[in-house]
Amino acid sequence: MTTSTETRIEQDSMGELEVPADALYGAQTQRAVNNFPVSGQSMPEAFIRALITVKKAAAQANVALDTLDSDTGEAICQACDQLLNAPQLMAHFPVDIFQTGSGTSTNMNANEVIARLASQQSGLSVHPNDHVNYGQSSNDIIPTTIHVSAALALKQELLPSLSHLYRVIGNKASELKDVCKTGRTHLMDAMPVRMDQSLSGWQAQIGQQIKALNGHQPAIQTLALGGTAVGTGINAHPDFSAIFNEKLTALSGIPFQPADNYFALIASQDTAVTLSGLLKSTAVSLMKISNDLRWMNSGPLAGLGEIALPALQPGSSIMPGKVNPVIPEAVAMASAQVIGNDAAITVGGQSGNFELNVMLPMIASNLLSSFTLMANSASLLADSAISGFEVLNENLEAALDKNPILVTALNPIIGYNKAAEIAKRAYKEKRPIVDVADEMTDLSRQELTELLDPRKLTDNSQ
Repeated sequence: MTTSTETRIEQDSMGELEVPADALYGAQTQRAVNNFPVSGQSMPEAFIRALITVKKAAAQANVALDTLDSDTGEAICQACDQLLNAPQLMAHFPVDIFQTGSGTSTNMNANEVIARLASQQSGLSVHPNDHVNYGQSSNDIIPTTIHVSAALALKQELLPSLSHLYRVIGNKASELKDVCKTGRTHLMDAMPVRMDQSLSGWQAQIGQQIKALNGHQPAIQTLALGGTAVGTGINAHPDFSAIFNEKLTALSGIPFQPADNYFALIASQDTAVTLSGLLKSTAVSLMKISNDLRWMNSGPLAGLGEIALPALQPGSSIMPGKVNPVIPEAVAMASAQVIGNDAAITVGGQSGNFELNVMLPMIASNLLSSFTLMANSASLLADSAISGFEVLNENLEAALDKNPILVTALNPIIGYNKAAEIAKRAYKEKRPIVDVADEMTDLSRQELTELLDPRKLTDNSQ
């Protein structure tokens, strides 16, 4: 935000207003800054960048349709390019997230900044409404930008990050295919599993999230622009939406398309709500994996102690030598935040009153926050936790040898009740199950050793 103490006078339809002298924005932006001192947080940079890109594509479309002269259109496009390359871009976009529910203040912020910059560079008189906003309304621009920013975040950040996590889990599973451990249900000892089998479950979870997110891309890439104020398309050229989507596709490398029904995309945010639900589901998967890692790493003496996560930093300000599972903890907190974001987006999605949803800025901000949290968390989990953990084989084998639940393998031979007697005695006497079974059944030691081999019990084909 500008820090100048000098001001200039700007004017809009409501009259004159003082604006910082070096600000690129005008009166409408300043009114919003004055009106909404709510959070001190402006819209996410990813949203602003998408909005500027949308404005550039709209200018290109209007020039192609002869609804905007080429010199003015070129000046707008150059201003957009300059902003996208500006090192202090967000200084020009100070409007609080919690503003008018349509996002009109952010739309006009962009219109004013682009118009002023275009006018300064070209010597033309570029108007924020008549030129930069031609054929558009905040009511279709902001829903469009929600979709565009989400589509970009999904393609460029989240899907690559999740795909990386998927590969890292798979590679780690391959390394550990011969490692057997005690399975757990209800946090209690259960039948053995191989470490690669446990990790394959994690990998399948991430694979399912990738598949679901990919499946939602066509809906995210369908845009409201062209519906203008209420969905009827008033003041927009009939071909504006189609040409705009062609231009935006060329600029972004993502195939965007016009909505079949503008009314739905302006009045509701169902697509964003669904997308947020998918991000929440991703958060649930990452939290599950994180908590498994925490439990497996617990101890190292008084916990499970099955693995040792990479030691990244001292874990206590008072207890020397303590090292904590900081990456899984951070990912679990990020996941909790995404679940909270989804709750807010769900409420926001219910606020489509007649022809317009009026919680658009909050939905946009939370959605992009969730993308960032999940993309960064997936990469962290892959590179700073899963790829580098070490298996503590001695602890795994000690627990396996004494696990009375192995007796389950004898059920078909000696029956459930007899097996239960053996398990209870083994628990009580803290003895290996093979020793107790040797005493309580007619099976030979060799037969019992084969039947109770933990590694064989993880493979149902044997």
